[in-house]
Formats: sequence, C-alpha cells, structure tokens
Amino acid sequence: MNVRYEVADKIATISLNRPEVANAQNAALLDELDAAWTRAADDPEVVVIVLRGEGRHFSSGHDLKGDRPVPDKITLESIYEAESRRYLEYTLRWRNVPKPSIAAVQGRCIAGGLMLCWPCDLIVAAEDALFSDPVVTMGIGGVEYHGHTWELGARKAKEILFTGRPLTAEEAEKVGMVNKVVPRADLDAEARALAERIAAMHPFALRQAKRAVNQTLDVQGFHAAIQSVFDVHQTGHGNALSVGGYPVLVDLAQMKAKLQ
Repeated sequence: MNVRYEVADKIATISLNRPEVANAQNAALLDELDAAWTRAADDPEVVVIVLRGEGRHFSSGHDLKGDRPVPDKITLESIYEAESRRYLEYTLRWRNVPKPSIAAVQGRCIAGGLMLCWPCDLIVAAEDALFSDPVVTMGIGGVEYHGHTWELGARKAKEILFTGRPLTAEEAEKVGMVNKVVPRADLDAEARALAERIAAMHPFALRQAKRAVNQTLDVQGFHAAIQSVFDVHQTGHGNALSVGGYPVLVDLAQMKAKLQ
C-alpha cells in the first residue's frame, strides 16, 4: 500500500507510505494518491483533508530508480501523455477539490514533492523542511506543475530554479509559501489542530471561500500559466531526446539515495 487513508472527526488523512524510498513517487503511488483525494472529495463526512508523509522525508520527488521504459521506445508523445495525466491533470484536480486541504511537510521536499504540497490550500512545515527543484540539472526548466512564480514571487523563483538550492522552512514562511513552521516532533499534532479548527466551520462557506481565492488566482492567469509552462517543460524532454535520450539525473539520483 503506497498510500494510507483514514477518516476521523470530519478529517481525512492521506499518508504517503513509501518511507523506505523517501516517499518517491512512482505511477502506482500517484494513482493511489489521486484515488484517495477523490475519495475524500466525494465523502460527505469529510470537511478537511490532511496530506502527510511517513518517515524522515515528505517526498523526494519522482522515482528515478524505479521501473522505466526502454530508452529507444520513449517518444516525446509518450512522455507528454503520461505527464499530462499523472502530473498536470492530477495536481490541478487536487488543487480544485472543493474542501480545504493542509500539507504537513518534513525533511526533504524535492521537485515532484512540490507538486504534492503546492496544490494544498495550507502548508505546515517542520523546522527541518527543505524545499527544492533542482531539475534544471536535467536540462529542464522546472517540474511539470509550475507553482514556483505564484508561490515564491518572480525573483525568488528564479533564484531557486537557477541555483537548485533548497529553500528552508523559515524562508518559505517569509515569502508566504508556508503558513506555519513548527518543531518536527509537533508537525502532525499542529497540522491536526489546524484541521480541527477548520473542520468546525460551515462546510459550504469553506467551499465558497476556497473557490473565491482560487478563482481570483485563475483570473490573474494561474490556470493558463500552469498549462502553458507545462508545454514549456516538454521542450526539455524534446531536447534531451534529440541529443542523447531520455534525461536521467545521476546527481539527483545519488542525492535521493542518501536520503534513504
């Protein structure tokens, strides 16, 4: 079971459950995660959703060490189709679930890990949380869901992408990406307490409040930007295919190995 799902007191808790690989995301995990989000969205007893990760790290991003297609069978079309579904479609659907959601993030949150916490409405981070997107090293300008500019502002987004350095929890709170930073030992309890406070509010009013904020961002161009930058992302894959094959980031794979 790659994802655990529990409901208690109007709160659905979705737990990433691959701690042995720092909750790296393979296709099975993402499909189970999407099913859990859908289950929570459809359950009338659920008012708030909490997303968390088992183990030392929230998520080390896409699973670079799992089963991969044979390189000579990979085409840009096949990459585009797979990423459209599991990255773009899934993340936008989670973002638009009409119930408040909270991500509880600890340890490393790398590249694809951002695509799990950014669609959530609120983020509570442990003091040891580090957020990064080093995929420029792969010849690609950032992960598929380009929340960077919206979450960090233009200049900070460029700094993090250009350098690949991690953003600390404290920095993330200062720029508004994170709502609250807490001691690691208190992370689950703090996220739960926040969820309980929200769950006491009127469900329809919460839904409308979320819609108001998301719609305002969409009017400002969020949805169109996410769609267009996804296509920009695919040019990185196309370039890699033209010069030597599907990109595999050795340095990032080694970094992830150190997290396990």
